[in-house]
Amino acid sequence: MLICQLYASGWASVKPVRNLIYRLYERNLERGLLPQDLPRHVGVILDGNRRWAERQGGAKASHGHAVGAQKTLEFLGWCSDLGIKVVTLYLLSTDNLKGRAGEELKELQDIIGGLALDIANDGRFKTQLVGDREALPASLADSIAKAEAKTVKNKGLHVNLAVGYGGRKEIADAMRSILKQHAKEGTSIDDLAELLDPELITQHLYTSGQPDPDLVIRTSGEQRLSGFLLWQSAQSEFYFEEALWPDFRRVDFLRAIRAFESRHRRFGA
Repeated sequence: MLICQLYASGWASVKPVRNLIYRLYERNLERGLLPQDLPRHVGVILDGNRRWAERQGGAKASHGHAVGAQKTLEFLGWCSDLGIKVVTLYLLSTDNLKGRAGEELKELQDIIGGLALDIANDGRFKTQLVGDREALPASLADSIAKAEAKTVKNKGLHVNLAVGYGGRKEIADAMRSILKQHAKEGTSIDDLAELLDPELITQHLYTSGQPDPDLVIRTSGEQRLSGFLLWQSAQSEFYFEEALWPDFRRVDFLRAIRAFESRHRRFGA
């Protein structure tokens, strides 16, 4: 009733009142969530940093990436507070490594390296690279390795950093790993053909031992996976958010979780 009265009177255009309305709405959303129905694993395609920068008077893309990195730290706090177990962040694809301009790519890699160390320094999270480590420049690979080493014993939210990641390449790498392992063990091609099933392939993915993502969120209004977790997302629910990543708010996240909880998941049909 109070919110309706504020809108009717035109007060919602006043920033402090608007912020109050969002806080009330957030609390209402959070109270309505069911802990037992929360997603265990949330995948996020953090899209829209460059467009956000362009809308800030034509700022450099690196400015958007830097603001997006700060939003990422904030987002992980939201996930941790809700008790989500695993988050996979799509930060840099194999296509990005080939297609971005030299200066922008270097700045983006520096920002991602800094983000990995910031996540590690937070103390609440465990970090893991999911991607092609050998394809990364040495400085970025070193920053991620340091973050992994520093957080290896952490028991909190498990944060997968999808950097130098491609869904097709991950599947190809899994098959290559299977072939190498069984070649060492002397398994014949015919015997391997009998052993090969989805469970075996899953064991050799970058995310081996983790639950598949229950929910995949993409910001910026784009409605495609862009090669993200192609194998793991076979049964995932998808949520496409119009906001650009730097503008993504906690209330937007809670709405995504509410939408997930309201869906009746039909596995395989």
